[in-house]
Amino acid sequence: MTYRMIARRDVLKLAASGSLALLSGVGQRVWASNPSKDYPFSLGVASGDPWPDGFVLWTRLAPAPLEPHGGMKMAVVAVDWEIAEDDRFTRVVRSGVAAARPELGHSVHVEAKGLKPGWRYWYRFRANGESSPVGTARTATPVGVGIDRLRIGVAGCQHYEEGWYTAYRHLGEVPDLDAIFHYGDYIYEGRARDCAKVPNCVRSHAGDEIYSLDDYRRRYAQYKLDPDLQFAHAAAPFLVSYDDHEVDNNWYSECDQDGSPAEIFLLRRAAAMQAWYEHMPVRQAQYPTNGGLKMYRRFDYGDLLRVQVLDTRQYRHGGLIQTGRPPKGCRLDSSGPVTMLGTQQEAWLAAGLSSSVRWNLLAQQVMVMPFTYPQSRDAGRTNVDSWSGYAQARERLVAQIAARDLKNVVIATGDVHQHHAGVVPVREGELDGPAAATEFVCTSISSGGNGVELSKAWQDVPADNPHCQLYDARRGYQVFDIGRDSWRTNVWTMDKVSEQGGRATLTTSFVVEHDRVALHRDS
Repeated sequence: MTYRMIARRDVLKLAASGSLALLSGVGQRVWASNPSKDYPFSLGVASGDPWPDGFVLWTRLAPAPLEPHGGMKMAVVAVDWEIAEDDRFTRVVRSGVAAARPELGHSVHVEAKGLKPGWRYWYRFRANGESSPVGTARTATPVGVGIDRLRIGVAGCQHYEEGWYTAYRHLGEVPDLDAIFHYGDYIYEGRARDCAKVPNCVRSHAGDEIYSLDDYRRRYAQYKLDPDLQFAHAAAPFLVSYDDHEVDNNWYSECDQDGSPAEIFLLRRAAAMQAWYEHMPVRQAQYPTNGGLKMYRRFDYGDLLRVQVLDTRQYRHGGLIQTGRPPKGCRLDSSGPVTMLGTQQEAWLAAGLSSSVRWNLLAQQVMVMPFTYPQSRDAGRTNVDSWSGYAQARERLVAQIAARDLKNVVIATGDVHQHHAGVVPVREGELDGPAAATEFVCTSISSGGNGVELSKAWQDVPADNPHCQLYDARRGYQVFDIGRDSWRTNVWTMDKVSEQGGRATLTTSFVVEHDRVALHRDS
């Protein structure tokens, strides 16, 4: 390979001049003509975290994605990038050189600045004489500026082995997307399955369960090789969070599900979080330090919407212990203060809840509203891995909303591989009483296989949950159409993910009126 290497003195010069992003990040999925066997952009491109003056651009050089180091030599590589006002790049408005560093898996994070607010742009990279696919992204609108509409997609839970990513193709084709919120479970950590013997298995992971940084990098590379996932990333900026499988199933704080000593699990968590940063279009503010990273952050779209992306994993403490599963390690201790977000994040969220915008969106991972599961559920009728396992923390969240007299809070959730739509009661135990917020739970992209709308085991669940109006365990995604006076959530389901080419159907729609906490099924 003949990548253009950067000498250390040149790196320092470029950094000093501000033209090099050392730690930095529809398009049609256009590949360079006749890409060589050393084509470096096999994992595609992405954008994310839009601000009024720019967004993050991402790629990772990996000519041999599943080989050690992605097939790259251990040297810093110069990567050219450019942003244009048209998809033919006849009006290039920003360009520069970024460093793809081996310490960060040769990933690139460019924090583009100086762009027009509320404007669509196209971007691409070049390295080793090759051009990347082309992506598109729209900047946000400055705080307080009046805008009439936004469109945000919602997706997540994309177990590679359990289904094809056709839903991402359909989501990426939705016109005029401002952003896509990914609620987590971007990868799954388990070892390869034998698809000839295991139900709901269409393609196998590479390798054993993942623990090291190299393991996590390889797993991300395998997922990102999927062309439909690449298509969605190129279509709109992502607002990404993580849930549990980016590290280990049902982890929280310093605890894994296997009872590992905290100091051992934290090594794994640190490797997982570095790999997450390396593969997500996020800003340097999310750079991992001291074994963790600050994932929670805020985005404003004029006077219409404030998005607060939450971290419901890293700071938990004092939750209920799952019945039917003997706790191990630090999971034995459920004493002390009960918190889902931790003191600092909880205060940050409270300060950000605003009456000056038309809508407040809490973009997070696990179900907030109380929910009673079928009698046959082995782990019990309460999902203690959700906010129901931290009811005191939920009460404080509801109190924060009530103290500001907000009637415009919408919550976006994932995790449970089902579509739900409901409300969060003001008072614990009064499911059909006054509501503090509406909540839309988005099903998985592929996790769980094809699924069914409502299985026999769930026949009695609606009666136990009068505050919830939707139960659909098929795969799919959601699209939020946000206006000044109403919020519409369109619920899309796939007819199959067990084969490629699945069809997406608009199953139902819900409307929330501004300043009225209630759901109306529109179709």
